[in-house]
Amino acid sequence: MTKTKAAVVGITGGIGSGKTAATDRFASHGIDVIDADLMSREVVKPGKPALTAIAEKFGADQILLADGSLNRRALRDIIFTDNNKKLWLESLLHPLIRDEIIQRLRASKPPYCLLVSPLLLETDQHKLCERVLLIDAPESLQLSRTQQRDQTSETAVKAIMTNQLSREKRLAAADDIIINDSDLAALYAAVDLQHQKYLEQFS
Repeated sequence: MTKTKAAVVGITGGIGSGKTAATDRFASHGIDVIDADLMSREVVKPGKPALTAIAEKFGADQILLADGSLNRRALRDIIFTDNNKKLWLESLLHPLIRDEIIQRLRASKPPYCLLVSPLLLETDQHKLCERVLLIDAPESLQLSRTQQRDQTSETAVKAIMTNQLSREKRLAAADDIIINDSDLAALYAAVDLQHQKYLEQFS
């Protein structure tokens, strides 16, 4: 019997763990990828009700750019220093992002698709998934990779890592784990193997 619905594999990992490289490899096998970050940009595009609500709440002059689009940095600065404002924003955006994700998941082709989200385990997005795949790397590697990639300081990267779910909690929540502590070829080989397992599991 041919499956008509794609199983959902959630893919997550800390900063600098190699989520993007792993996801790109899955995509090269023809697997549909739904990226929660892209959905979060989608729901605040000019003309969308969420952007109007945000502008009314925080002041259009504060958080809109000249072209009417969202000034993400300004908004980040506002919510970073005020937890109540952060909670207000999350309660507005998270349901909208979830709805957008669900629409894309439903349109994905079998046997499986990927939901990529840095907040997969922090939000209830993991409940949309049959499996959770963690791309994991030692914290020292996360640090060095991110510093190199973003040309940023160790302190800045550590601050981001502190705000993310701990490595221990991610490892405990994952159904499948790819350890990305070597080179790109090794990561690709691990992804290829996991892809074959998912094909067998979900076909």
